[in-house]
Formats: sequence, C-alpha cells, structure tokens
Amino acid sequence: MIKLNKVHHIAIICSNYQRSVEFYTRVLGFHVIAEHYRTERQSYKTDLALGDDYIIELFSFPSPPPRMTRPEAAGLRHLAFEVDDVAKAATEFDEMDVPHEAVRIDEYTNRRFFFFQDPDGLPIELYEGCAQEETNQ
Repeated sequence: MIKLNKVHHIAIICSNYQRSVEFYTRVLGFHVIAEHYRTERQSYKTDLALGDDYIIELFSFPSPPPRMTRPEAAGLRHLAFEVDDVAKAATEFDEMDVPHEAVRIDEYTNRRFFFFQDPDGLPIELYEGCAQEETNQ
C-alpha cells in the first residue's frame, strides 16, 4: 500500500476567471500565492492558499463545458471546509448575499454544516470542527 501524506491541492476549472478569483478570495478568504497566464492555452493557472497551506489550483479555459450536478453523477461530489462556528459563517454569508442552504446537523457526529455553491455551481460544504463543541461544554 502506498503511504499518502496529505491532499496536495484541489484543481477547479472556472467559467469566469475574475468572478471565481473574487469568490474564493473575498467570500472564502483564500489568498493568491501565484498567478500565471498561459498564452498557449489562453488560460490562467492561479494558486490559492488558506493560511500557509496551498489548497486550490484555479484554472480558466476558453468555453469549458458546464459541470453536471443533478442528478448526482459518479465522481467528486463536493468540497468541504472546516470552520469553528457554522452559524456565524451562515450569518456572514447572509451579510455578503451569498446564497446557502439552512444549517443542518450531521446525524452521525452531531456537528453543524451547510452547503453552498461557487460561481460555477460547484457544491461546497462548511462543516463545524471540534472547537465549537468544546466551547459549548
């Protein structure tokens, strides 16, 4: 069996580069660590980090086909990010007019979560980490 150390990055192809960069930086708090325009591909490749961790490669390509989301298809279902307080995150999304589902409770862990979408409809989940549970005790 191969020994994996961690997830290195997640690659996302966007249909509107500027709109997606704005969403991932302004709404989700990532910061750009490198941005390259590849003339031969008419494409941007931008590396985004969360804190010190390199997380996302954001690509733009001319006229990418839309992502099939419903009915659910085989393959990657969604991305999930941990936050300390899901209710606070939902309130912040409301203040920024970012649509999202209602906060739910995971029936197996009793942790709160909700889903929303990036500008291209990619489903993203915010999931409450252990910190909120510890402060409620």
